[in-house]
Amino acid sequence: MTSTPRRRRPRARHRPSRPTRGDHVSAAVLRNATHWDDAVTNLGYGHLCRHDLRHTGLTWFADVGVQVHVLRKIAGHGSLTTIQRYLHPDVHKIAAAGAALSAHLSVLRAPRSQSSPIVVAR
Repeated sequence: MTSTPRRRRPRARHRPSRPTRGDHVSAAVLRNATHWDDAVTNLGYGHLCRHDLRHTGLTWFADVGVQVHVLRKIAGHGSLTTIQRYLHPDVHKIAAAGAALSAHLSVLRAPRSQSSPIVVAR
């Protein structure tokens, strides 16, 4: 039985400056390729990290109605609990949800006139 020689992983100093097909994109490669540190500092967002963009992107997907199980796939997460940590509704969305609930409850509490039929929702 002939064995096939195993490919050895290149040493760190011999790795290409950009990932080859199928390789993991390291934070350093991404940072250097995008000039991230310079860009966020020049914009006055030095505190921002790339991972914050992941939170923002997933939150925006949720805001436009993408279902949670689809978001889980997009993010590559194994559980819905994990994806929930990435979703951050803004104050305006929370206030709008509260106003919608208040409007709904006020309709339910309003006195009914004798002529209006009672409709039971199922």
